[in-house]
Amino acid sequence: MSLYFLEATAFAKLFVQEPGTAALIRLMESVDDNRKLISAGAPLEVYAAIRRRERAGDISADDAAAALEVLRLEAARTVQQPLNPAVLEAARQLLDRTSLHWPSALQLGAALTARDMFQGTPITFVSASPQLLEAAKAEGLETLDPSRDLDEAVKQAD
Repeated sequence: MSLYFLEATAFAKLFVQEPGTAALIRLMESVDDNRKLISAGAPLEVYAAIRRRERAGDISADDAAAALEVLRLEAARTVQQPLNPAVLEAARQLLDRTSLHWPSALQLGAALTARDMFQGTPITFVSASPQLLEAAKAEGLETLDPSRDLDEAVKQAD
């Protein structure tokens, strides 16, 4: 059984309607909570994105408040990879060999550290960032773009 590491761009889709939201929600509903992984920094990244959208007028204050409450609940139910020295070192190494920005390197570094912790268990890196998906593939991770059709992933997770 695969673990799903939701990078911040994918994790955000669970709280604000975007392309891929419905399919990603279906996938996450079919996956046990202990098979959902995020970086400990992802909830803060998503929180900031929701507040930015609220300030820009893209979502109402009520919708932002509702999204933030669901974010709080979902983050508490999801396995979080701490931002420890191993994650920071993995991110530094990614910055040495890729053109990723540091927040993206931190997300992928957390996924790579989780892979080391859960040896023998496949990890699917879920992201809406083409650059991050490419880097994750180069690091040997299975990848999934929630902006595309996830029906096959939902069937496999069941």
